[in-house]
Formats: sequence, structure tokens, C-alpha cells
Amino acid sequence: MKLRDRRIMENPRLMIIPMIDVIFFLLVFFMMSTMFMVEQKVLPVTLPAATAAQVDTTRSVAVTVLADATLRFGEEPVSLAALETKIQLALSGDRDSRFVLRADRAVAYGRVVEVLDIFRKLNVQRLTVAVEQQP
Repeated sequence: MKLRDRRIMENPRLMIIPMIDVIFFLLVFFMMSTMFMVEQKVLPVTLPAATAAQVDTTRSVAVTVLADATLRFGEEPVSLAALETKIQLALSGDRDSRFVLRADRAVAYGRVVEVLDIFRKLNVQRLTVAVEQQP
């Protein structure tokens, strides 16, 4: 049996490739975890469900009717009269502006019709009503 001499032992090697792999893995982990910590900037609305729902990927302006019947243009609270002027301003910049009407299912039907009447009066061509897709 051959015994090694402790004085002749090699110095330990520093393996850099596995360390780089670990660093990249940690980098990806922290990047992905911070993406899930970002707060979504969406108003809480319980949408009604529809079987023929489709996903719209184009850029559009959201008009929201909350459960307490208040109106929002984007994220800004507006009155019914101010909503009309905001829509006119959006249409003056681009006649093909797209609008998404997001109304809570608890809102009275008459309030939604008032908002739809404004879109009709201003002759909005591209209006989508947001719903949740039924399973």
C-alpha cells in the first residue's frame, strides 16, 4: 500500500466554470422573482363572463365603470360630462383610437348604457366590451 506524503499534496484548484453557472442561475432566479413582485396597475373590476370572448392585444384606452358606479378614463376618475370631453380629445389625436369598456357586473345596467350612449354620440368606431372568458 502506497501512502501519500502530505508535503507533496497538490494545491486545490479553483474551478471557475461551475461558479459562473451558479452566479448566472442566481441572477436569473432574482430577476424572475422580482418580476412577480411588481404590482399590477389594474383597477379591481369583476367582469361578466362570455363564451365568445377573445383576447385583444392592440393598444387601447380603458374606460372603467366601477361597482360603485364611478367612472375612470384610464386610471383617472372622471364624471360623465368629463368622460365625453376626454373621449373627444382622444379621438381628435387619432380617429382610429380603440376604447375598452370595462364595467363591473354589479353596476346598474342604466349606468353602462349612459357610457355606451356617449360612445355612440361621438361616433366611436372601435369599442370593445371587456368580459372574462367562461371555462
